[in-house]
Amino acid sequence: MDNLDLLKKDWKKQEKSIPQLSYDEIYKLIWKRSSSIVKWIFFISIIEFGLGAALNIFVTDDEYWAKLEKYNLTLFSIITYVVSYLITFYFIYKFYKNYRAINATDSAAVLMKTILKVRKTVKYYIGFILISSAFVFIFSIIIVFRTHAMTPEIADPDMAFDWKNWVLFIGGILLLLAVILGVIWLIYTLVYGILLRRLHRNYKELKKLEM
Repeated sequence: MDNLDLLKKDWKKQEKSIPQLSYDEIYKLIWKRSSSIVKWIFFISIIEFGLGAALNIFVTDDEYWAKLEKYNLTLFSIITYVVSYLITFYFIYKFYKNYRAINATDSAAVLMKTILKVRKTVKYYIGFILISSAFVFIFSIIIVFRTHAMTPEIADPDMAFDWKNWVLFIGGILLLLAVILGVIWLIYTLVYGILLRRLHRNYKELKKLEM
């Protein structure tokens, strides 16, 4: 008997000693992992909302509101806060519903659908953060410059740009916006991306299990 035959024989012995998990046991392991991941997504969204709200309360002092009033940004800011909080509450509610749904699943097929739904909800949430951040940034710049141009007492003669200055200025604004959105995307990708990748791995394992 050569070395290859000896290795095969030894491997078969080891294979018999390895405990073989049943379909139900494998499903339960994947279900527990998936439930834990979705729970963390829900908890992180609450922590994120709490930190954001605390930061807004800390920043919004009398001086902050005075600056907003100076550039006619008060109403816009209040509307932005209200709409942002409402939509964030909606996503937190969706994360909670996803968590409850994944705990109520009784089959691999249903669990796979729930995992896809969770991934889609998180991607929509990140998309909302990026789009809303871009909108608020651009609209705030527009209001500030409109107020600056229409209010003589705060107008600055040095702001009389020619077309080259305007091209450079707009280019700088767009570059700054790209950097801000890039940083936001990176943070959210790191925070939620790790969990989504693990969830996707569970989905692929379930798919193999169903084959």
